[in-house]
Amino acid sequence: MDLVTGLKAFVATAQTGSFTAAAERLGVSNRLTSKYVAELEARLGVRLLQRTTRRVGLTPAGEQMLARAPALLDDLEELLGAVSEESRGFSGMLRIAAPVTLGEAHLAGLLHRFAAPHPGLTIDLQLTDAFVDLASDGIDLAFRVGAPPATALVAHRLGHIRSRVVAAPAYLARQGVPERLEDLDQHTLLLDSNRRGGPRWQFQRHGQPVDWPVTSAFHVNSARVARDLAVAGAGLTQVPDFVLDEAIATGQLVPVLTEFEGPGHVLSAVWLEGARLPRKLRALIDFAEADLRQRL
Repeated sequence: MDLVTGLKAFVATAQTGSFTAAAERLGVSNRLTSKYVAELEARLGVRLLQRTTRRVGLTPAGEQMLARAPALLDDLEELLGAVSEESRGFSGMLRIAAPVTLGEAHLAGLLHRFAAPHPGLTIDLQLTDAFVDLASDGIDLAFRVGAPPATALVAHRLGHIRSRVVAAPAYLARQGVPERLEDLDQHTLLLDSNRRGGPRWQFQRHGQPVDWPVTSAFHVNSARVARDLAVAGAGLTQVPDFVLDEAIATGQLVPVLTEFEGPGHVLSAVWLEGARLPRKLRALIDFAEADLRQRL
């Protein structure tokens, strides 16, 4: 028995309270689990566990060992993983959840760029505009737009997303350019219904929030489709910048009401609170932050 195996057997037994439960966690037999702990005690010359017919308890020495051994094992696993990943790259699977349009417009490419140097890494990207339950759905990391709900999640801010009101040049030539919010009542408005807050557009003017109710001729739960309708000359729409860049650069769409700043939303990476973050997830978060800073 090596020292690491004995420590793992001891920690599993101390945390579960029985050799049977520890054996199930470790994937070995009860006999081996008990043997590993006994050999560790013999090596240290001290008893770590008090054994009864029903349960296993800790001695004072065992309590001292349990206070430090899990962190030592985690640090060792981290070190071994780092050395292995330096030479072979990241491996295994990362399950990622993200909003549909953001995922299609940016995150699919971002994840491809991240995974390209790591042939052993598999990305499972699940696109949905619903808030997934990371624990029950087995999600390692989720990208969220807007303030994360007050749940058992850790959030890391990656950037800021803003929106603009745009229209096609042909539509503006036909219907005129709105100069005031009141002018919106004379236009056909295309509403991205994924946006929270109901049928209204939100603005900032001189640092003050302004909400404008939208009587829309077209509701669609996709910023990309709303953009495409605007490109086709169907009306005005307010959608995030990340779906507008190419259309504005090529002249297909023109920003209007530019003195009214569109709403800003925080883009975050979130994961389960209390979970030890693997190196590949930490590396992905750092990569995403740098990548999105250049593109959003």
